[in-house]
Amino acid sequence: MSASGSFPSNPSNSIIVRLKIANKIGMLAKITNIISEMGGNLDAIDIVRPTSEALVRDISIFTHSEDHGLKIVEALKQLDNVEFIRFYDRTFLVHEGGKLSVESRLPLKSRNDLSLAYTPGVARVCMALHRNPEDTYRYTIKGNCVAVVTDGTAVLGLGNIGPKAAMPVMEGKAMLFKEFTGIDAWPICLETQDTEEIIRIVKAMAPGLGGVNLEDIAAPRCFEIEKRLKEELDIPV
Repeated sequence: MSASGSFPSNPSNSIIVRLKIANKIGMLAKITNIISEMGGNLDAIDIVRPTSEALVRDISIFTHSEDHGLKIVEALKQLDNVEFIRFYDRTFLVHEGGKLSVESRLPLKSRNDLSLAYTPGVARVCMALHRNPEDTYRYTIKGNCVAVVTDGTAVLGLGNIGPKAAMPVMEGKAMLFKEFTGIDAWPICLETQDTEEIIRIVKAMAPGLGGVNLEDIAAPRCFEIEKRLKEELDIPV
């Protein structure tokens, strides 16, 4: 694509290139011209580390495809007085290590904190819930926890890609729950496509859940699974 072939700037197709650039007049302009000639759209240009001889810069570039980004990288590697250090695909960078984590709502800074949140104090709460199970919603995460359940058979427009490949989508759905509703959600990606087994697994997890979000399970099995779980569970599905 030439510089005249414009395309919408989309962060999901973008890269960050780290270059060590000789500290000479016109070098940055030379680099940006190459990017423009290759059809890339410049975003941010950040100085990572300056020295008297060279500047290490991170240059963010919008591309129109993964291959397009790689071609820009190869062109930059050919420049004189420029040392290519590395490049990042921004989408993969965001997903590195996963997009979710578990955080405690309470600090554990002393023995008192530990005895209240865990043993021995927690045993009193356990026995109270044993006597009155309905209080689980009050004294545990159950009332604010949803499982995002999939078998990976109908993921977005990608089709049957399996449970492991479905994880990034389910993590994203869990992020939406937290960001827009304040509900804690966790991806549950099942290594089975058997309707009865999925139903059994979800029912077995239900005591610790306030709701179930069935996600990207292929039809017609999804309808049977939803129907059965709604009939057999006492939490929203």
